[in-house]
Amino acid sequence: MSVALSTEQREVVGMVRDFVEREIIPNAHRLEHDDEYPTEIVATMKQLGFFGFAIAQEYGGSGLNYETYAMCCEEIARGWMSITGIINTHFIVSYLVENYGTDDQRQRFLPAMASGDMHGGFSLSEPNCGSDVQAIETRAVLDGADYVVNGSKMWATNGEHSTVVATLVKTDPNTKPRWKGLSCILAEKQYDGFRSTKRIEKLGYKGVETTELVFENNRQPATNLLGGVEGEGFKQMMAALEVGRVNVAARGVGVSQRAFELAIAYAQQRHAFGVPIAEHQAIQIKLADMATKITAARLITQMAARKKDAGERADVECGMAKLFATETCFECVAEAMRIHGGYGFSKEYEVERLYRDAPLLVIGEGTNEIQKLIIARGLLERYKV
Repeated sequence: MSVALSTEQREVVGMVRDFVEREIIPNAHRLEHDDEYPTEIVATMKQLGFFGFAIAQEYGGSGLNYETYAMCCEEIARGWMSITGIINTHFIVSYLVENYGTDDQRQRFLPAMASGDMHGGFSLSEPNCGSDVQAIETRAVLDGADYVVNGSKMWATNGEHSTVVATLVKTDPNTKPRWKGLSCILAEKQYDGFRSTKRIEKLGYKGVETTELVFENNRQPATNLLGGVEGEGFKQMMAALEVGRVNVAARGVGVSQRAFELAIAYAQQRHAFGVPIAEHQAIQIKLADMATKITAARLITQMAARKKDAGERADVECGMAKLFATETCFECVAEAMRIHGGYGFSKEYEVERLYRDAPLLVIGEGTNEIQKLIIARGLLERYKV
């Protein structure tokens, strides 16, 4: 945890940790194995106010800052990474509405999102478009009081359970540069022609559904255009991704921490050559490297979250946090599996699940190769000669 926590942070994070120990860790193995949505866990999270963590108090939320939110995400990911996916897209949408929405949109969406009655989803990628966001093809054409939306989106977390999806669409295909023709629609599932299809089978990150979203002559009220102004979608979505990257970085820390806990416990129980393997220097070196990198990842994630809390541009810091924390996670789960030996390859042991979950983090929310470009371009701008 952080070196110094406020009383509020200690209480909130402690409550989340207790919930994880009591409700998530005992059930994660079964739910993950069956790829079953954690309905009861999500219902309890709603009752405890988890869905309002990062929403302002005036709209019924807790108003936690992003540093505290990141620590909560770390604790949840430590129990089961998939659960953090359920709330990450939710808070990306609430961030968009709270910071860029009209007064009407804030009043319509945020109280329902804080209670969990409305569940947020976030959609950028398309079947033929991933990191090249400006190449999206989904179109929204204004027709009277509605936008008519046509196209498909891919890799939508919470695609089935979300009720409102912040969706990047092309409202002006002729504008140059291309990003100026993009807008964000707060697409609601209640309107015909918008549905979730093709549930994607995955290596890990099970329990939370990842789907394709299809729009077929779907009519969304023009009042669902985020901020009420066309052409702002790219900037809005990129700012929201910074919040998502703090979450993904925190996930990396949480999964790494769990891998370390399992590894150091197993190393003291497993004997080889007459002593616990923890007494062998080769194992001790692995444990030392893991703990050091996890601590560094936690600190850089908290630094990025504080930068976002301050309202400052944080693309470089969030990119650094996402890059370092997820690469650390990828390394730590591999080392934890090595420490477990053959048992680490068995589905009976938790480390096997962590090993399958970790690869998503280096790909999701912008690949780590993209993060390096974002970091480098930001640094060149800051240190321009």
